[in-house]
Amino acid sequence: MAAFVGFVLQSNGVHFPWGLSLDGTSFADIAAAGGPAAQWDALPTNSKLQILLVIGFLEFWGENSWALSQSGEKHYMRGGKPGFYPSLKKGGIPHPVPFDLFDPFGFSKNASPEKKADGLIKEINNGRAAMLGIMGFVAASKVPGSVPALNGIITPYSGEVMAPFSGSDSALPFVKEMLAAAPF
Repeated sequence: MAAFVGFVLQSNGVHFPWGLSLDGTSFADIAAAGGPAAQWDALPTNSKLQILLVIGFLEFWGENSWALSQSGEKHYMRGGKPGFYPSLKKGGIPHPVPFDLFDPFGFSKNASPEKKADGLIKEINNGRAAMLGIMGFVAASKVPGSVPALNGIITPYSGEVMAPFSGSDSALPFVKEMLAAAPF
């Protein structure tokens, strides 16, 4: 759902008003690159790596049996509850974590099981709709006219949407080889 909202905001020029990095690059500089996919290409390599490392850590934490056991749960492949995400606060992370990813403000901690089940169905349906929406945006940016309702609304993108790194990231290992071998 964050990808859908992010695409809409970035397409409309909404960005943070401060600098992105110490070299003077600002969020406005990145926003001036074009649509959201072109903005990703314009990000400095270190920014891309930070984003991918945080996502990788969150994936590792969500699948980690030890982290799940600290929250009183097992991995979903070993009899645990599917969709459960372990607490970041209970896991012994050596950095103060003020909020958990699920229910950070405790709004649903006292909700009835029926209300939680209803909320889960809504969350799943909203997530599905957001996935359809983001893929429609990506398709419309890569192949103009492929989504008739978005024709002329989405900024066209000439790069490769499925490649996380571009020529500007060629200092990273294997990126030059990846770009040379790519069929695009």
